[in-house]
Amino acid sequence: MNLSSKDVARFVSIDIEGMTCASCVSRVEKALANIPGIEAATVNLATEQARIRLTEAIPGISQHIIEVIQKAGYDAKQSAAPGQQKQVNQSAFWSADGLGPVLFSFALSAPLVIPMLLMPLGIHWMPSSLWQLLLASPVQFVFGWRFYKSGFKALMSGAGNMDLLVALGTSAAYGLSVYQLVFGDPHALYFEGAAVIISMVLLGKWLEARAKRQTGEAIRALHALWPQQARVLKTNDLSLIGSNAAALNQHTELPLEQVLVNDLVMVLPGERVPADGFIVLGNSHLDESLLTGESQSVKRGIGDAVIGGSLNGDGQLVFRVGATSTDSMLANIIDLVETAQTQKAPIQRLVDQVSAIFVPAVIGIAIATGLVTGLLVGDISEAILRAVSVMVIACPCALGLATPAAIMAGTGVAARAGILIKDPQVLELAHRIQLVAFDKTGTLTEGKPTLISIDVSPEFNREAMLALAAGLQMGSEHPLAKAVLDDATAHSITPVACAQIQAIPGVGIEGRPLTGEWQGQLLRLQSLASLESHPQYGDLSLQASPLFLAGHTVSALTATPLGNQTATSLALLAFGDAIKVQARSAVEQLHALGIQTVMLSGDNRAAAEQVGQRIGIDTVYAQVIPADKAGWIERLKRNTEGERQWVAMVGDGINDAPALAMADVGMAMATGTDVAMQAAGITLMHGNPNLVAGAIDVSKRTWNIIRQNLFWAFAFNVIGIPLAALGYLTPAIAGSAMALSSLFVLSNALLLGFWKPK
Repeated sequence: MNLSSKDVARFVSIDIEGMTCASCVSRVEKALANIPGIEAATVNLATEQARIRLTEAIPGISQHIIEVIQKAGYDAKQSAAPGQQKQVNQSAFWSADGLGPVLFSFALSAPLVIPMLLMPLGIHWMPSSLWQLLLASPVQFVFGWRFYKSGFKALMSGAGNMDLLVALGTSAAYGLSVYQLVFGDPHALYFEGAAVIISMVLLGKWLEARAKRQTGEAIRALHALWPQQARVLKTNDLSLIGSNAAALNQHTELPLEQVLVNDLVMVLPGERVPADGFIVLGNSHLDESLLTGESQSVKRGIGDAVIGGSLNGDGQLVFRVGATSTDSMLANIIDLVETAQTQKAPIQRLVDQVSAIFVPAVIGIAIATGLVTGLLVGDISEAILRAVSVMVIACPCALGLATPAAIMAGTGVAARAGILIKDPQVLELAHRIQLVAFDKTGTLTEGKPTLISIDVSPEFNREAMLALAAGLQMGSEHPLAKAVLDDATAHSITPVACAQIQAIPGVGIEGRPLTGEWQGQLLRLQSLASLESHPQYGDLSLQASPLFLAGHTVSALTATPLGNQTATSLALLAFGDAIKVQARSAVEQLHALGIQTVMLSGDNRAAAEQVGQRIGIDTVYAQVIPADKAGWIERLKRNTEGERQWVAMVGDGINDAPALAMADVGMAMATGTDVAMQAAGITLMHGNPNLVAGAIDVSKRTWNIIRQNLFWAFAFNVIGIPLAALGYLTPAIAGSAMALSSLFVLSNALLLGFWKPK
């Protein structure tokens, strides 16, 4: 899952402060697009972060990018590196998004607004004109200064944003009031409108900041798993430690960035594991729930892997570091989730196109509203107030937050459940899935086959055949090879050394023994299906029939003498691989969602169909060689009527990678290979097939939230702007409605936080 150091150098992540709406995002992206060497850049309003891909590693580019963003009117800094604790902005009391400005702004606005609320009750009291000016001015120019500052920067860069609309709208209301106070009717003042707009926008920004922090809770929870230091033993020679308690006490507390591969680290009960590695001393129960989605603690002992960030239970452990914090599984998980939350869903392009012209269009509508109202009504004050209401209610905040807030919440809650979504496009596609194709070994089965039996011809003996098979498999990492070698070790069988060993994709493995009776002959351990043209195939199939019906995988060991074209069958090897306990329920959950299931297996048809029948798979395609899996996925994208159907592929091995990439959505088991996880859009932690349905379900729910948010964001403006233009909304009400629209969008996204996989 790790990127190489060269790849990492081509990616830059920048934290940005001061963005207020979708127009700000567009403005920053335009500024970044003009920087030479940037291949692609995405800016996310909800995460307040830019993710940038360079054409090549460029020294000092990060600082240049920060300077460009600052010139565009925003504060920027380098994002924390993977494995480093992120500082979470809690919005200090007097900060721009803090509670202080909100409370004091409302306190100053209250004397202006309360008298208006009392008028329907027959109570007519209002502060004097001078007092209204004194109360409104601090709100306008102290607490509202942020809007002038941001709006001016936007104007100078040739763009517009929400702050510009607020600054223009409130200035118009405030300016009209000052004019009336000095030259016109001192009783027709609108200071309360300007003050309430600023107060409500400040309240909205404070609530928005709180909601943003909630949507980012998953990332902060993952960052919180990092301990600050590691207890590193002064020696990394295990033989010097053994059971020597004194040696265990000789350790140094080091910051995580100073922990190196091969260091021996001690973890006490109740502490978090600081890095990935393998236990060399002790045993305990580890809580890996936030990393794998597995709720139960797992028992770990000598030789077992530990994951950095997991919580140690009841035992003291010593483990050898296999990956530092920046290269660990936790760092990869954080990077995956942050990348997914920062990138844009395809539907966001529509929002970006609208946002690019939104603010200029709103200003144009506001000016037109003022002119038309002035001509038709003949009241300049009313014309200005309607124009102000249009500018205030048309804030593009809700549009800018609609999609990223849902993406953040969806990917975050999925990560907590052990579903790692690589990018929003996958999240957007997964809700369409109509068919799921499963690999068998390691996906629906445990992927840890054992050698069940060896049926040998009468003239040969089992030990000799096992020695030959083990000799062919020496050095191989295939699960069946491990099963053969483990059985040979268990029976104290010495493998026969072989030369010219070569794997044959979709068939098996071959080589030539260097000693013994079969010296120089071509030995093959191959699938029975690959012997279909062999004269003995019928007899071998009949012999293997009971094994297939038991769901076992059967391979044949054959020998071909020099100068001969016909192979002789020496033995049949049967392998058993337990079906995962969650496999049947995973298939049942998919059926409940109306999704078809398919299994692609290189195994014999009878054995594959037996496994498929046990877990309820709809269709089984057997004897599929690895090279053909991608082709099968391509064919499955068309149903029997030739119509397009959306296909997901679930696998775990190197040979599944092409099929995972070919599928509309690829899902890889985290217990599988890195190649498979790189090719897939979704990684399922702990190898749990139940998470397949969970991934599709969370996609459906996220997609629904996105559609709801966009509908209400667009509807809000479609309805609100005409009402404001016609004079049905006062500036104060418009400001309140604008703040509530953003809060609604964020609150709706936060509903995803209650989702849990079945």
